[in-house]
Amino acid sequence: MENPVIILGAKGLGAVALEIFQSNDVVVYCFLDDDASLHGTEVNEVSVMGSTDDEGYLKLIGKKCEAFVASDDNKYRKSLTEMLLERRNMMPVNAIHARAYVSATASLGHGNLIAAGAVIGTGAKVGNHCVLHATSLVDYSAKVGDFVQVGAGSVINSGATVEDGAFIGSGVTVVSGVTIGRNARVGAGSVVVESVKNNATVFGNPAVPLGSK
Repeated sequence: MENPVIILGAKGLGAVALEIFQSNDVVVYCFLDDDASLHGTEVNEVSVMGSTDDEGYLKLIGKKCEAFVASDDNKYRKSLTEMLLERRNMMPVNAIHARAYVSATASLGHGNLIAAGAVIGTGAKVGNHCVLHATSLVDYSAKVGDFVQVGAGSVINSGATVEDGAFIGSGVTVVSGVTIGRNARVGAGSVVVESVKNNATVFGNPAVPLGSK
């Protein structure tokens, strides 16, 4: 990546994204964040220069800078992504740690954060604006939709499908062939052996819907 990056979001994932870009020797120009109390501060020596709608900095995106949206709040992440499309006609770049592995035969969309030690296997498909935390695995031929979060150490086994907006907690195992529905949530440490319906929340080993006996 030749151009520097402006990171939208200085909290939480912002520092992770900064480390990822720095692992690839990519310059981060600045952070933008809507929390005014952060303006003028620094995240690991990179300044928080203004809000995410600051035209003075936004006008650089697509010309002199790339952009990345660093937020684990899907609603906020979507709104910032839509703003970049509307105002700058561009999609956020991927942030892929130098110590992550993405197979040459895998398919990867835009705006994804792939943390250290994460693996995307042969023929796997990952959509747009996903967050794959450290040491997570999307195994061969698995499919992950848009705006999905996969927690640290979780395993999406071969042929499994995780649909748009789903949240997979840390240390989860999704067995081969299972489908996790849209906007479903899987609690940390769960083992998912059956498909999960849209919007459902499941937990346990084996994972069952919350409230089930």
